[in-house]
Amino acid sequence: MTIVMSNKLPAGEFKAKCLKVIDEVQRLRIPVIITKRGKPVAKLVPLDDHAESFVGSMRGTMEIVGDIVAPIDVTWKADGD
Repeated sequence: MTIVMSNKLPAGEFKAKCLKVIDEVQRLRIPVIITKRGKPVAKLVPLDDHAESFVGSMRGTMEIVGDIVAPIDVTWKADGD
């Protein structure tokens, strides 16, 4: 049985069918906008199954070009004159 016919739902209907709407949002993976007097006031969205960890989140986003370990042939002022 489908309760959410569109992605908008009046607050009164949401209040009456809250738990069923939550189950449906989770099952169908679609967000629902809750309205009051026709104006959006809240958005119910499904949570991701696995929250991303900050650790390792940048993996695969950079590329090392060239040798980053070998010394360079440039004298810096910090090295002395």
